[in-house]
Amino acid sequence: MATHTSPLKNVLVTGGAGYIGAILPCSHVVYVLQKTRQYKVISIDNNHNSNPAALDRVSQLSKSELPADATEIDIQSTEIDSHKCDLTQPDQVRAVFEAYGKGGIWGVVHIAVSSLSHVPKTNTSCPFSFSKAYKAVGESSEIPLTYYANNVAASVSLLQIMAEYDCHRIVYSSSATVYGTPPIIPIPETTQMHAYSPYGRTKIMVEHIIEDLCHSDRKWRAVSLRYFNPAGAHPSGQIGEDPRGRPGNLLPLLAHMAVGRVKDATLKVFANDYPTPDGTCVRDYLHVLDLASGHLLALNALGPDSNVFDPEATDFYKAYNLGKGKGMSVLQIVEAMRKATGFDYKYEIVGRRRGDVPDLTADPSLAQKELGFTAPQDLETMCRDLWNWQTKNPFGYGECY
Repeated sequence: MATHTSPLKNVLVTGGAGYIGAILPCSHVVYVLQKTRQYKVISIDNNHNSNPAALDRVSQLSKSELPADATEIDIQSTEIDSHKCDLTQPDQVRAVFEAYGKGGIWGVVHIAVSSLSHVPKTNTSCPFSFSKAYKAVGESSEIPLTYYANNVAASVSLLQIMAEYDCHRIVYSSSATVYGTPPIIPIPETTQMHAYSPYGRTKIMVEHIIEDLCHSDRKWRAVSLRYFNPAGAHPSGQIGEDPRGRPGNLLPLLAHMAVGRVKDATLKVFANDYPTPDGTCVRDYLHVLDLASGHLLALNALGPDSNVFDPEATDFYKAYNLGKGKGMSVLQIVEAMRKATGFDYKYEIVGRRRGDVPDLTADPSLAQKELGFTAPQDLETMCRDLWNWQTKNPFGYGECY
């Protein structure tokens, strides 16, 4: 990779230390930003659902990939300014912006959310269960005020502070949950947003807030990324998904079963009578590094030289799906992990679960056309990289946070 001498752009990443609560690809986004040698990452994270060691590993990994003739700016791009900061505490967030001054932060990648162990009533996650462990269904319905405070109120506060410090560029990590039960598969961005849980509604609300802000003030540029099921890990095995407690998503659960962190487990698959090739529910998986690259493309689209936005548009706001556009069933995932790990998974078919949708597959064609987004890595690669991470880090970043 070529060396760089131009000044780095400061980019703040919320939730920078996580995969996030095992849902979102924060540490991998930081890594992909660093690879460009064009951005200086400022991470803010309260470490509730993440481990600071992840950022140390990202930095080490980026340093190891520097060319022999790396410039001082190249080296600086591998260093992360990390701040323990709670987005629900405006004074803490403002202090970070104050440290860089007005105009000192070029843009924000807003990934941090209150995911806790979220699975909305209309489940866009995988339709499976681990015996005794599936207690997250409807969590946002049980504690809605927590979700609205952490996801909506904190986002509004962040946007207000950004405006105070002349920072008007934001990439927002949204979710496929905004689509509820979609009438069309694969799902285009034109699908009406209609979530069935407080978690999903918080995503819709923040999207609308950002769009309204862009419409009210043309200084703002924003992209919302609606993505589906990130999977895999960096091929080095240095960074990956490290969920707290029992995993709530299918692939990390299968990895934990194979490595022995989850013992005497039987996977419960909710029904095999759906109108899908093998009767089990289908979800759109994409490699976490492909997803992270989508964040980079979205961030680049906010620059002054980007042609993503029509200069005559009434606002500079876009929303894109990020997915492979190809769904995989629960049983296909189990079989792929069986091949990757050699582990003999036991599963049991049980009845349908209320709210499950047969097929949630993205139509990523708009992101492909306008951002140049691609997701080339296949399911075999996702499973191989996940298993490589898990075997090298059987207890993640450590047994205790």
